[in-house]
Amino acid sequence: MFDIWKNVLAEIEQKISPANFSTWFQDTSILSAENGNIVIGVKNSFYVKQLRTRYYDLIKEAFISHQIPVSSLDFEVKTKVKSKIRAKEITKSSSPTTDRVEHIKVIKTPRLTPSKPSNGLNAKYTMDNFVIGSNNDLAVSAAKSIIDSPGSRFNPFFLYGGPGLGKTHLIQAIGNDLSHRYTDYKILYTPISDFYSEFVDYVRTGRGKEFSQKYQSLDCLIIDDFQFIVGKEKSQEEFFNIFNNLYQRGKQIIVTSDRLPSQIKTVDERLASRLTWAGAFDLQLPKFEDKCAILRAKAELAGADIEPEAIEYIAENVNTNIRDLEGEFSTILLMSEVRGLTPLELIRNGSVSVSHTSKLRPTSPKQIVDKVAKYYNLSTKELCSKSRVANVKNARQVAMYILSKELNLSTNKIAPEVGVKDHTTVMHGIKKIEQDLKLNFTLRDQIAEIKEKIYG
Repeated sequence: MFDIWKNVLAEIEQKISPANFSTWFQDTSILSAENGNIVIGVKNSFYVKQLRTRYYDLIKEAFISHQIPVSSLDFEVKTKVKSKIRAKEITKSSSPTTDRVEHIKVIKTPRLTPSKPSNGLNAKYTMDNFVIGSNNDLAVSAAKSIIDSPGSRFNPFFLYGGPGLGKTHLIQAIGNDLSHRYTDYKILYTPISDFYSEFVDYVRTGRGKEFSQKYQSLDCLIIDDFQFIVGKEKSQEEFFNIFNNLYQRGKQIIVTSDRLPSQIKTVDERLASRLTWAGAFDLQLPKFEDKCAILRAKAELAGADIEPEAIEYIAENVNTNIRDLEGEFSTILLMSEVRGLTPLELIRNGSVSVSHTSKLRPTSPKQIVDKVAKYYNLSTKELCSKSRVANVKNARQVAMYILSKELNLSTNKIAPEVGVKDHTTVMHGIKKIEQDLKLNFTLRDQIAEIKEKIYG
């Protein structure tokens, strides 16, 4: 059956992008296939939903093309018990008792090998408990490629995005998987602020050369919060030299920041260019479905019983980041335990109120339009005019975007609020801002400041 699934995967791989194949099919297997009733094993409930909705027909067709009858096709989360049983079954059929013991050892090694205390990694951050969604699937695909072949395709790996979106989790998960897979691999995770402090200490005590040697001896360097290198010219120069040395020797470099290197003031242009040689991957705010998947996975890991309606309520009302989403979730679970009520009962009786909803909703669309106009030094009349001057047009599109995201207004309702007749113009304006936000951190900051003024 393993060979059949291998052939099916080979066919699927030809029909979808490498990124999607790596993300959704890499850790799958066949759990059972009796009488045409095929069950595919996946690692969490989010994968179950995605494979059912996005790839059901493709998988079924691949089986049929290999003359495998399909009466039904389903997906299940692979449990540890199933994994152990499967490992024993495979071993029994292929090797004597002594080999079976060896085989089980190999399977257990990754889970039993602790992270080295000196590498700065936190063992709780793993790829298994990182929930994949539409907001991060490309970055995760690149991360898996790094784990399979460090120092090659995605080197350096530059990851950026706002706070609380999972950057630290993902890069430490890469480090932990590398340390388990390559036991002699020298890995170091460090925030850039610690890199700076350590560099200063070494230089102050006349050991600057030792500092360089320490970092240049690594197989993988993971730098977090690179944006804080601003104003630290000597540290930046030292990092530049270390970067060049590691890169030339094919060593893996991983860097995170809240913005692109070119948008960080005082960063040397040569360094900014090098950091994005292999591209830049951003983590975006999760959509509603992504937030639900994150909360379901968190409940599963915690062994918590929480109603779907409660999960949807939290996902709907937390519009800031994943950190706040998980914080609200943990608070509700704790209150549920203390008060002896289910999470949904707490929500329905008003015992809890999710607070990360960009504060209180504004009273009217006019309030938003007025605040946006004032922020860009325009009158409301100017913003709502037919002017095509760049700064007026930009302010109008920002107003469209905020009206859509904060009040959930339809494009037809937004149009008259900003002096536009055609709702397709509103659709274009919202889409334009959404695209710009992916790379334009100045715009992100502006919209954040406008929201503060609206809700302040």
